[in-house]
Amino acid sequence: MKKIVLTGGGSAGHVTPNLALVPELRRRGFEVYYIGSYEGIEKDLVEAEQIPYTGISTGKLRRYFSWKNFTDPVRVLKGFKEARERLKEIRPDIIFSKGGFVSTPVVGAAHQLDIPVILHESDMTPGLANRLSFPYASRCLCSFPETLSRLPKEKSYVSGCPIRAELAEGSREAALRFTGLSGEKPVLMAMGGSLGSVALNTHLRAILPRLLERFDVIHLCGKGRLDETISLPGYAQFEYVSEEMKDLFALADFLISRAGANAICEFLFLKKPNLLIPLPLTQSRGDQILNARSFEKQGFSAVMEEETITDDGLFEALETLYASRDQYIAAMEQSNQSDAVTFICDMIESLCGKES
Repeated sequence: MKKIVLTGGGSAGHVTPNLALVPELRRRGFEVYYIGSYEGIEKDLVEAEQIPYTGISTGKLRRYFSWKNFTDPVRVLKGFKEARERLKEIRPDIIFSKGGFVSTPVVGAAHQLDIPVILHESDMTPGLANRLSFPYASRCLCSFPETLSRLPKEKSYVSGCPIRAELAEGSREAALRFTGLSGEKPVLMAMGGSLGSVALNTHLRAILPRLLERFDVIHLCGKGRLDETISLPGYAQFEYVSEEMKDLFALADFLISRAGANAICEFLFLKKPNLLIPLPLTQSRGDQILNARSFEKQGFSAVMEEETITDDGLFEALETLYASRDQYIAAMEQSNQSDAVTFICDMIESLCGKES
């Protein structure tokens, strides 16, 4: 049986794309293992999927002064030795890395043992861990065409971001029961991330009476951001949902959202027309702005900058988006980024048994 080791950690964004590959890898006959940090977020997520998990010592890769910069290299070296020993035990055919500080010693150990490595970068600009690992990779994959210019030219490809297939298996009927909506109108879903977006929430609620004349609205407003004073037919608000998300996606006809890489790749995978309001530079390093502009350029999304939003402007943009929804769906259907799981698993199989 073929064996693969997945690695990546530090945030859910470094783990969930790995987990999205697991069902297809298993279907193709792979035995799947995971190497992460001792107690990182990845540990619980991976073990919940019944994947053999090995924790190694890690040190954060910092580009700023910290006293930990003097001790973390020792932790990284220890992690390299631990990863090397575990890889010698497993003897995998290939490594797939999603980046994060835990991946660097694993990739380095794989290179030393002549195990092929595939790296994947979700964000528009590569993270430090992936940049350090580029020389040891057989292939470098990314979610956005613009990222290719920042990757090693001779071995890099646009794959899109791996998305859990189960997201496409939601039930519209289950969502209607969960939300209490009638299903008689088109449905707009608004989501601002787990913490919510004050700007999005404020402007959306200001135009609710007008929106509800034509649409039902599902509003994922963020922890602590429910407005109990609003009780309008056709409006369902929640702080956050998890298990029900696939059902809400099945019910939603179009979306308004922030522009995190994983979220917008989910919209592409599901072919959901969307209006993106990226985090402004005052609140981020600008990666969501780059993400949104890439999807706008490819015809997948409409975009509004938070600084320019007005109530009337938002209402008009949503009406225009819905009226043009077929145009956006057609562009997404033409994309080769929407089935990243198949693309990546095909590449994994093609490299098995080859030296890096």
